[in-house]
Amino acid sequence: MTTQASQTLKKPLGLTGEMYRRALVDSVLKLNPRWMVRNPVMFVVEVGSVLTTALWIQALSGAGEAAAWYIGSVSLWLWFTVLFANFSEALAEGRGKAQAEALRRSRRETKAKLLHDPRDRSKFNIVSSIDLKKGDLYLVEPGDILSADGEVVEGVASVDESAITGESAPVIRESGGDRSAVTGGTRALSDWLVIRVMAEPGGGFLDRMIKLIEGAKRQKTPNEIALNILLAAFTIIFLVVCVTLLPYSLFSVSAAGQGTPVTITVLVALLVCLIPTTIGGLLSAIGIAGMDRMIRHNVIATSGRAIEAAGDVDVLLLDKTGTITLGNRMATDFSPAPGISKEQLADAAQLASLADETPEGRSIVILAKEKYGLRGREIHQISAQFIPFSAQTRMSGADIQPAGKSSRRIIRKGATDAIKAFIEQQGGVFPAEVQATVQEISKIGATPLVVSENKEVLGVIHLKDIVKGGIKERFAHLRKMGIRTVMITGDNQLTATAIAAEAGVDDFLAEAKPEDKLKLIRDYQKGGRLVAMTGDGTNDAPALAQADVAVAMNTGTQSAREAANMIDLDSNPTKLMEIVEIGKQLLMTRGTLTTFSIANDVAKYFAIIPAAFATTYPVLNALNIMKLATPESAILSAVIFNALIIVVLIPLALKGVKYRAVSAVQLLRRHLFVYGLGGIVAPFVGIKLVDMFLQVIGMT
Repeated sequence: MTTQASQTLKKPLGLTGEMYRRALVDSVLKLNPRWMVRNPVMFVVEVGSVLTTALWIQALSGAGEAAAWYIGSVSLWLWFTVLFANFSEALAEGRGKAQAEALRRSRRETKAKLLHDPRDRSKFNIVSSIDLKKGDLYLVEPGDILSADGEVVEGVASVDESAITGESAPVIRESGGDRSAVTGGTRALSDWLVIRVMAEPGGGFLDRMIKLIEGAKRQKTPNEIALNILLAAFTIIFLVVCVTLLPYSLFSVSAAGQGTPVTITVLVALLVCLIPTTIGGLLSAIGIAGMDRMIRHNVIATSGRAIEAAGDVDVLLLDKTGTITLGNRMATDFSPAPGISKEQLADAAQLASLADETPEGRSIVILAKEKYGLRGREIHQISAQFIPFSAQTRMSGADIQPAGKSSRRIIRKGATDAIKAFIEQQGGVFPAEVQATVQEISKIGATPLVVSENKEVLGVIHLKDIVKGGIKERFAHLRKMGIRTVMITGDNQLTATAIAAEAGVDDFLAEAKPEDKLKLIRDYQKGGRLVAMTGDGTNDAPALAQADVAVAMNTGTQSAREAANMIDLDSNPTKLMEIVEIGKQLLMTRGTLTTFSIANDVAKYFAIIPAAFATTYPVLNALNIMKLATPESAILSAVIFNALIIVVLIPLALKGVKYRAVSAVQLLRRHLFVYGLGGIVAPFVGIKLVDMFLQVIGMT
């Protein structure tokens, strides 16, 4: 799989001419009754189309209940209604099929080095990747394409995962940690790995991705099923009403001694216009488009149920490191010891950090340069021997021999207790003022790093895990939506309190262990809340399995990915907030179009009822407030509008209603005004315009 293919997932595919042509063909193929019966509303419309077509054929022989052109026109637009509904679904599926084809073209059969004894990497058999079975071990060396999904059991290597994520920067994969999962189709760049296959042939990550994108495994979600039941109930009610209107009309004509009975064509038109055909025709497209939007954010959802659940989530559990904070501690200030200038402390701190390539070390060099004008010096120019950090000493530094001097500068920076022990071993004294500074820094959630030179303590560097820019505002938006944010961290209470206050989260869990996360999720769920969380390690798997929306990082362990119901290919923990927004957008789109669909039936009463019964009861002409030209024009205008409104709303169903971070009450009020009131007004305007057009072309 190429980087280009993975970028295809991220970018919204434009609707090409080929997609439109394929969707047109598919919309005809979907007329198969065995397919249509899955959508009760549109199945009723199809049955009505068949019935009116039969009546049109009868009318052509001169024995029809009305003019052949009139019955034929109604029948034609009923067929268009069904085709437009199928077209919306086929168009939504078309983008997924195009993405799946891009993945298929990029996927290729590779050769795998099958190992029989993992302790002896020199002995292996070359086999096809499709012959690998779950549990097999295979060797990967520099330049090799990983043949199957699996878990690293031995070795460490740099892997190019641009084929999956679209990111060019290589990542490290190693055994025994939280970065042991690998994906078939990626490429090893250095060293070697022994990988245990974790998927059967055809069940790998890429294969599952293709199936999900195509929609082959898409099942109706609980909300979608419930809405289908509601729409079916509406359809049954209106079907009973329309069936009883025929004997009622016959009796009314007989009793009144005037008028003509309502025709079957009119009853079919009335039924189709009154049942919720708009949402019935767009419902499937809305669900497919929701999964498509998730895929374009490089998130693979195992089901539509997970996306829906994301829209209903009201508690977010967010890991501190990498989600709320940048994940790397950065130097923010220097606090010198008594008698030491800030410039002297900054100079020593920078010298001790020149060879330190960690984010912390680089930030110290940059802070000294930007705040005190100390230019970074070349390592080979200062005659220094650099001391790397180790877990045993818990400090690093440099031994510098100044030119022309016999004494050396022994500079160290590290943990407070390590530097204190180092100073006291040389006969120095650790100042009480510096100890007080260390405690103050710890209280505000920062990390103190003490700097010394020879026997003297120079001062303290403030290291702070920086809260991401804009994160507080995002949490405020979530709060407006009624979503509670909870920070999860292994830090102590003091540090967690400081970070939580700065970030603006609603609550936090400090010194969190796996069992603590699991208990917290269960406690929220017992209170009737839906919980979402992210994770990447084996220790996160129990909590991920318990959460309603569980997003595993693609870089995480196999157990974490299997426990989750979503996988983030970018391995970006902040993506959880975007996932919630996509889920809410899906629910909002479905809700607004349902509101619009039901509301726009009101105008059709005023179009069809007077046309059907005014000859028997002339008083009903008062309901013809749109002043439609003739009964035939009124009914035909309503049927045409009913079909065309589906076409008009297809772009909204595919794109989704614009997401707004407001409360549920504000959202409901706005949507009732825009889509409820709009759904009532639009058909009055639309039906009248169609009626005027029919008059212009002489069809009335």
